[in-house]
Amino acid sequence: MPVPVPRQRAIPAVESGQAHAVSAPSGPSGEGAALNASAQAPADKSTHPARPAAGAVAPTGPTNLTVLLIEDDPAGSLNVPELLDSAGKPIRVRTARNLTEAQRLLTDDVNCILLDLALPAPARVPEAPAPSGGGTATETVTDIDELSVLKHVLELAPRHAVLALTDSGDAERGTEAVRVGAQDYLFRDELDGRLLSRAIRYAVERKRSDTAERRLTESRLRAQENARLERGLLPTPLLEGSSLRFAARYRPGRSRALLGGDFYDTVRTPDGTVHVMIGDVCGHGPDEAALGVELRIAWRALTFAGLCGDELLSTLQRVLEHERENDEIFATLCTVDIAPDGRRAGLCLAGHPSPLIVRHGRDGVSPPAELLPYDNGGPALGLLPNARWPRTQIELGAAWSLMLYTDGLIEGRIGEGKERLGQDGMVAMVRRQLAAGLRGEALLRAAVNEVRDLNGGELTDDVAVLLLDREA
Repeated sequence: MPVPVPRQRAIPAVESGQAHAVSAPSGPSGEGAALNASAQAPADKSTHPARPAAGAVAPTGPTNLTVLLIEDDPAGSLNVPELLDSAGKPIRVRTARNLTEAQRLLTDDVNCILLDLALPAPARVPEAPAPSGGGTATETVTDIDELSVLKHVLELAPRHAVLALTDSGDAERGTEAVRVGAQDYLFRDELDGRLLSRAIRYAVERKRSDTAERRLTESRLRAQENARLERGLLPTPLLEGSSLRFAARYRPGRSRALLGGDFYDTVRTPDGTVHVMIGDVCGHGPDEAALGVELRIAWRALTFAGLCGDELLSTLQRVLEHERENDEIFATLCTVDIAPDGRRAGLCLAGHPSPLIVRHGRDGVSPPAELLPYDNGGPALGLLPNARWPRTQIELGAAWSLMLYTDGLIEGRIGEGKERLGQDGMVAMVRRQLAAGLRGEALLRAAVNEVRDLNGGELTDDVAVLLLDREA
């Protein structure tokens, strides 16, 4: 599971007495001119910037980058040369003498941290009390990890670039700092304005690149997990032993999603009856998709348990009422149970569009496609507490094709106007495609593609359509 990126706590931009701006000197100077005020005149208070009052907001200016220098040399011997960004503007530098002060100065406008690895390691309090007569439980113990300061800063500022400063003879420690999480390391006694400015810019960009790459990786992993989950949630028809042919098409309305609020399933019970169902939860987001999956699984379990018709739909309504987030959520449903001989079926409609049937003739000439009766249906699940759903007996014939669909197939627009395809338009469309010789998967694919083309682009609602065929 992807690890969430911790969010940095926003801190008001407040400058302390140790924070000071770095600007170019009035006269000519070399690149290595020391512009750290405390380094230039540590004993003359007049050379230091005015100390703002508590709560003062840092002045705004043309500076693009702000650097936080964390070092504890009271004499200010660590000279920070002139720093310029890529546009030639001065980089502002703040100085913190310890980690507590660094946390206070670590505002949202700080882009990079210069950390002196020679900073004393933070103290820690032992968890176990000291032995009797050998000190107290509040006694501090120094952490022996030489990079504990860096690790603490990385935990304190996970979104900031970090440059480690170390002695020129301690390249191994600098390399270890990079391995732990710093963007780069520099030798503190070889600081050069151009080198340091470039290192800061590179560190900031490297951190941004690393963060973007990590988020992209997390997004890809999350998408892969969702794809595997959604593929696993799509049903596998259980029609072993049946002569019926099955085909289905599914197109969720959510962008880049594999599963929406529409759901369907098909199973054959031990007595030879084939049960088929299609439904639609209002809405087409991830919550609706999850509820649709729950209803589909419940329908399959109840069907294998022997429930059918009104009894099954009443139980599904109780499942919906228990699982939905609010009382306004409802679901439409169509169930068909086909007798073992394949010639008869029972139809139940819960606020759902009626299926389309094509009865094939023995001479190869088929009568036109038509809708099954829909005037004896009941309300959608979740609307009325004590609703009933009558079961209508249907004569199918010897050879037929039965198409179940959700309203996403008929509610697409026709061209640029407000007119929608509707059931009559869908029936006429299927008749044309049947006359062209399309059957099974090819018929469903052509139907969904034509509906999308008539709409002038992708459909906003989920679309599910399935087809059962029986030959004489």
